[in-house]
Amino acid sequence: MTSLLAILALGFMLGMRHATDPDHVVAVTTIVTGQRSVRRAALVGAAWGLGHTLTILLVGSAIIVFKWVIPPRLGLGMEMAVAIMLIVLGIANLGGTLRWLRRSRTVPVAPAKIHSHAHSHGDYVHTHPHGHVPEAHPHPDDATPLARIDRKLGAAAPYRLVRPLVVGIVHGLAGSAAVTLLVLTAIRTPLWSVAYLLIFGIGTIAGMMLITAAISVPFALGKGQFARFEHGLRVASGLLSLGFGLVVAYRIGIVDGLFGANVQWTPK
Repeated sequence: MTSLLAILALGFMLGMRHATDPDHVVAVTTIVTGQRSVRRAALVGAAWGLGHTLTILLVGSAIIVFKWVIPPRLGLGMEMAVAIMLIVLGIANLGGTLRWLRRSRTVPVAPAKIHSHAHSHGDYVHTHPHGHVPEAHPHPDDATPLARIDRKLGAAAPYRLVRPLVVGIVHGLAGSAAVTLLVLTAIRTPLWSVAYLLIFGIGTIAGMMLITAAISVPFALGKGQFARFEHGLRVASGLLSLGFGLVVAYRIGIVDGLFGANVQWTPK
């Protein structure tokens, strides 16, 4: 019993360490960058950890109880989902910065060039007078009903926590096989193996909460005085996420053979 409890305690510590994996840190950094509340940043980390734990617990339990064997191509496909997610997060961060740069510029509109016709802002189409030489509108791109709804929903805690929850689920999907194989070599009893996965997940939640809270501390202390630095950090995190995702996608797709005939997959 003592050795079993020691293994469970080790699972908690390994879960905290698991939260520091590079792809995990890069993903949450793109989400939490510029967060001016340590408490909210910690909630983002908790949402990521919860999603990660749910997937590992569900998939890992199925592997333990039903003796599932994940085919190599499926395993690589789950890891490729992480690479795609990192690329999407990076592009989203860079896109948000570009919108901020456009809003910060003031472009005069030549009166003789103002006219009206239907045009779109994303999915929203409407008509009002505006100019094309130079290109200018009487309202910014995000001053549309859809953007206002997004801003209103963004103030709600569930809306803000959906993205890290989904990111955590994808990360858990990619790492569930490795974690389960590790526990199966140490614990032979299915019930205690599932308990280990749960303890591991709790450790991951705690570790990611500490990481996201630490990332947000400089912004919380700055009280919004370093806006340009925040946007610069968002650009850096976006580029890092995009580059890291592309490297991982190349490794999985080409080196490990996901898109080829010879698939090489070792859960990790």
